[in-house]
Amino acid sequence: MIFDLAFIWAGLIAFAVLAYVILDGFDLGVGILFPFMHGEESKDLAMNAVAPVWDGNETWLVLGGGGLFAVFPLAYAVVMPALYVPIIVMLLALVFRGVAFEFRWRTKRGKFLWDISFTFGSIMAAFAQGIALGALVQGITVEGRAYAGGNWDWLTPFSILTGVALVAGYALMGATWLVMKTDGPVRRVARRMAVWTGAATLALVGLVSLITPFLNPSYLDRWFGFPNVLFTVLVPAAILVAAFVFAKGMRENRDAWPFLATLALFVLSFIGLGISFYPYMVPPSLTIRDVAAPDESLWFLLAGALVLVPMILAYTGYAYWVFRGKVDPAGGYH
Repeated sequence: MIFDLAFIWAGLIAFAVLAYVILDGFDLGVGILFPFMHGEESKDLAMNAVAPVWDGNETWLVLGGGGLFAVFPLAYAVVMPALYVPIIVMLLALVFRGVAFEFRWRTKRGKFLWDISFTFGSIMAAFAQGIALGALVQGITVEGRAYAGGNWDWLTPFSILTGVALVAGYALMGATWLVMKTDGPVRRVARRMAVWTGAATLALVGLVSLITPFLNPSYLDRWFGFPNVLFTVLVPAAILVAAFVFAKGMRENRDAWPFLATLALFVLSFIGLGISFYPYMVPPSLTIRDVAAPDESLWFLLAGALVLVPMILAYTGYAYWVFRGKVDPAGGYH
């Protein structure tokens, strides 16, 4: 039974990570694009587009990280030493960004400093997440159920590539969110940035996808062995459909379409990542079954998750419903 519960929990952790990437991705993207907003009114409007939901979005990061520690303690014990630097940089950047988010509304003279901090924190958080992802994909050295690699194994050309790709992807998500949520000068800037970041994201996703199968022989087998080869064909095809929807929405001024297409791109990329990883939790040596906690712990935590996760989904959905539609420049959250 522990094996079944382990895979259920792996799905829950994967869902929490995907929810975080999707929900926090667009508000990190707004921060990345902040320097391109001209004038205080445009910057205030861009920030108000994410102000009601940005802190709640990070709930999923807490759920994913805490769940990994409780449910897959061996994975946590191996991954953390391998990725201490990018994870600490990410957390500090998120704190820095959160402080800047609130403090820029409380000052006039030093507002530009908090604007810089907001952008810097957003870029560094996104880049650190991409670095950590790339380091995990390329594999973590494990000996005797412990991390056996060096202090700088996480820093490679591939991890830097994934870091840049995630910054571009988040910027695309932020641009399409602003297209959907704003009007006027902010929307015009966001539309221009959506075109550039969209092209960059597609190119970088394609490059990462081409390199990934050759990082590990098991990835190559998993991608091109039957029946997974069917998904290998379907995922890129679905990404092309998402790109078509994105372009059509931009051309016809259907403001929600580019954002939804961007979400589809991230979900499809996440599915491709899952195909590469399965059944490993810490590639290339520790499987989901290897790192799972005892049966009693999995049952106990699952009982709590069955209450907690629906509650988080409910209040997240309600928040987005309350603050739906275009942002009123005369109103605002602050």
